[in-house]
Amino acid sequence: MRDPDFGRLFAATALGQLGDRIIFLALPLVAVVTLNADEFQVGSLTAMTTAGSLLVGLPAGAWVDRMRKRSVMISTDLARAVALLTIPVAWWSGLLTIWWLFTVALVHGVLTVFFDVAYVSYLPHLVGRDNLVEGNSKLSAIRSVTSISGPGMAGPLVGLLGAPATLLVSSAGMAMSGLLATGIRKREHKPVPSARPQLLRDIKQGLKFVLKHPVLRATVLGDAIFNLFLVMYQTMLLVFLEREMGLGAFGIGLVLSGMGCGALLGALSATRVSQRVGQGPVIWLAPLVTCPLTALMPFARPGWSVCAAAIGLAGLSLGGVVRVVAQSSFQQALTPDHLLGRMSATARFVSWGGIPLGGVLGGASGSVFGATATLWIGATGMTLSFLPNFLSPLRTIRALPNEKDPVLAP
Repeated sequence: MRDPDFGRLFAATALGQLGDRIIFLALPLVAVVTLNADEFQVGSLTAMTTAGSLLVGLPAGAWVDRMRKRSVMISTDLARAVALLTIPVAWWSGLLTIWWLFTVALVHGVLTVFFDVAYVSYLPHLVGRDNLVEGNSKLSAIRSVTSISGPGMAGPLVGLLGAPATLLVSSAGMAMSGLLATGIRKREHKPVPSARPQLLRDIKQGLKFVLKHPVLRATVLGDAIFNLFLVMYQTMLLVFLEREMGLGAFGIGLVLSGMGCGALLGALSATRVSQRVGQGPVIWLAPLVTCPLTALMPFARPGWSVCAAAIGLAGLSLGGVVRVVAQSSFQQALTPDHLLGRMSATARFVSWGGIPLGGVLGGASGSVFGATATLWIGATGMTLSFLPNFLSPLRTIRALPNEKDPVLAP
């Protein structure tokens, strides 16, 4: 935190994530409340938000590896700010439709893919490989703080201004994040292009590296299962809380802020827990211990039981952050510098590729079986996501390795 450049990245992350957390609540509420969307449309909106991982997930890594990561982060932040700004403008003009939301969600999602690939690839350059766990922990901590404050701010703002106008705050957060990142002074060397750059060859190289590596393959497959069922769960969670529990925007914001509290606790304890449990075992133990707690939500009824269910969601967030900090550090440590972008993009493509499907399945399941049954399905699937990591070398690896470790060679 004494490093000025890391401090600027930390502050930019805080503002960008604050805007993103507000989107998480406000965008579906624009559909549910303002446009009176049905369950399938809400699920489709979630799918559009995450479809970028399927559309550009693999090429993004190859492209980012040819560019300065800092420049990619700045330009995508500013572009996302402009895209979000169109929603309140369209609302005030009387032009806002569900198709407008789908379009903005898709554009925002594609830009987010490029931002996230560059972000993950930039951290080893900025802090050095010896500081990856600490750097990831600090950035996870600020993301967790915004997970608390974002929904906590979004609930009252939606109640006061309406969901479309609340997205102005998200747009401002993204823009300020991009402007702060321009102050980072440490520059990367511009990647030297190959004599005959070939996009398909570069994509294949990234895919081969990740899918043949026993540890990287296990982490992305575990993530893919977890994310598929998490999105099914989240898609119907807002519908369940708003329509079956009778919570308004403020109450939903409090529940989501509780998840942020769990994430903050996870970020603050991630390094200590990983050291005590082991860097590898913590990756599969975290979902096995915390995901079953999400089954408390479909048990809930209006009243005090919602508070108990919210504690279960906080436990999910705690375990998720502990896992992601350890997992991200493994992925970065095991990847050579010239493959960081492609590793990140491939991991995101495999891990997030099922998210649009999860949104559609969540909406379809909610329409056929109801929101409560869909929450049960999501809780079961998230718990089973521990299996790929448990059945890999991560079961016994206690220390963070490096890309030259012969035991973990692909």
